[in-house]
Parts: sequence; C-alpha cells; structure tokens
Amino acid sequence: MPVQQNTARRIAALLALLVAACGLAVAPTPATAAPRLLAAPGDSGDDGEGGSASLIDKLEKASKGFVEAKAKLKTSKEQQAKLTAELKRLDADLGPQQDRLDLLASQAYTAGRGGPMAALLNSDSAEGFLGRAETLAIVAADQNRAIQDLKTTRETQQKAKTAIDIAIKDQQKQVTVMEKQKQQAEAALKAANQGSDAGSSSDGGGSADAAPGPTGTSCNQTDPTGTGGCVTATLLHAYKQARSAGFTRFTKCWRTQNSGEHPKGRACDFSAEKGTFGGDATGADKTYGNNLANYFINNADDLNVLYVIWYRRIWLPSSGWKSYSGAGGDPSSDHTNHVHLSVN
Repeated sequence: MPVQQNTARRIAALLALLVAACGLAVAPTPATAAPRLLAAPGDSGDDGEGGSASLIDKLEKASKGFVEAKAKLKTSKEQQAKLTAELKRLDADLGPQQDRLDLLASQAYTAGRGGPMAALLNSDSAEGFLGRAETLAIVAADQNRAIQDLKTTRETQQKAKTAIDIAIKDQQKQVTVMEKQKQQAEAALKAANQGSDAGSSSDGGGSADAAPGPTGTSCNQTDPTGTGGCVTATLLHAYKQARSAGFTRFTKCWRTQNSGEHPKGRACDFSAEKGTFGGDATGADKTYGNNLANYFINNADDLNVLYVIWYRRIWLPSSGWKSYSGAGGDPSSDHTNHVHLSVN
C-alpha cells in the first residue's frame, strides 16, 4: 500500500508539471481554493482591449478628437455667455451715457448762449467773467468725459459683438468636428462587425471632481495598482475618484501591449470580483460592474473619459453604448469580468 501511495503521489506531481508546462488551469479543491484567475486582460490574444490593434487605434483617435472638440465647444459657449452678459451691460450703459451727454450739451448752450466768447464778453463784472469762464470750463470737461465714455462703450460693445460672432463660428466648427469623429468611430466598429446600438446608461456611481488640466497627459506617475509601470495624472485622478466613490475592488492599470492606452498609462481594468479577474460577472458582481461603468460615464467630462468597455459593450462619448465583443470569446476579451476605462 505505501508503494502504491508513493506511486500515486509521483504520478500526481508529474501531471501537475505537465499541466503547468502546457499553460492549463486546474480548479483547486475546496480545501485549497484560491481566488479565481482566468485569462487576465491582455492574455487572450486580442491585445487586451477586445479588438484588433487597428480598431483600438481608430477608436482612440476618434474619441480623442471628439472629446477635445467637445471641450473646446464648452469653453466657447462659456466665453459666449460672458460676452453676452457684458454686451447686455454695455447696452444698459449706453442710454444713460447718451442722456448725460445731451444734458451737458444743453447746459453748455444755456451757459454760453451765442458762443463761449460772447458769453464771456457779455459779463458785467470781473467776478461774472471769472464765474462764467469757470462754468464753461467745467461743462466742457464734463462734456468731453461724457463723449469719451460713450465712445469707449460703443467700441467695447462692437468688440463684444465681434467676439460673439467668432465664438459662434468656432462652435459650429467644433460641432462639425464632433460629428465627423462620431462617424469615424461608428464606421470603425461597423467594419469590425461591431457597434450595433446597445442600450443606454443608467443612474449609479455618484459624482466626481474635475480632472487635472492638459499637464496630466504624460505617463509620469507611479501606477498605484502595483504593476511597476506608470500612469498619467489624469488616470491617477480617475482611479482615486473611483476609489473614493467606493469602487475599491481588484484593479490593474499599466501593462505592456502593442496598442491601446494601457502602455501609455491611460487605462485601467477594474475587476468585478473582489480578489482578482474571474469568470463572467453575475449577481452582485455584475451590479458592481454596472455601477462602476455608469460612474465613469456620468462623470465622463470631468474625468476626460475616452471610452468605457463592459460586458460586451463599449461606451463612446460620441455614440453612447455600442455592442463590442472580443476575438477571444472569453471573460477578459469580452470584458464580462472587468470594466475597462481609457482616458484622454
């Protein structure tokens, strides 16, 4: 019996070595069960983001162009609102300024009927002469100031009108750019047999603070998920905001691959499970993924979101949810076990 047990142990050990060498996975027994780790994102042959490198590159460029045009459109509209308020104020100032100028003109006429020189010569005393001269000087000074104020207001008013016209033309340009980027993204999905309409976002996840400015685009921050790589300040901000909102499950950001945002430090994979990347999320895990995806979508502008991938769907700022399945057909390439976030 001891010999048979020893032989059985040796066979089991050899089988384990063969399984490890072939890259297969054996489910642990209940007594030794560890967190499930099926294909981790990036291990399924599709470069980690569910599609070909060409598709990912096209989606990245289209979403980047859309997001940047949308930001410019927002800035232009804010500037137009300020200019419109300024123009309204200037319009309100014009009436009183014109009335004051008319009053001063009337006073000048009354004080020096027949002309300033005649008014001075007709004075019957030295005191009268000096008094009238002083009055004429004050009226003239006030009149000059009133004329200059009116002139300045009218010039500023015209500049505001011109600036508003420029802002409107810029907005029309950005809207055109956004539509073009939307069409390019949807065409890329269609060419890859993806991209049919896939529902809409729902509430969930709370709100986030605005992301850092343009200086947050370099991969110069330590990846907080322990990969040994780097992330951008914008991604680090999104990661911290998500964790502050309660989304604290297993996450990995930077990794080496041939396309997409992970190697640029602009993407993270947020597992739906607590311990690691597992199989298809169900029940509470799927609800967690839904809420996390909606959190990124609802705060897309503040977090500079390029796209979100979750459960065989991709959310684009230009187009909303579209169908999106990976070539591998596994939980990682289909993103049924984790939410993928890419930021600008």
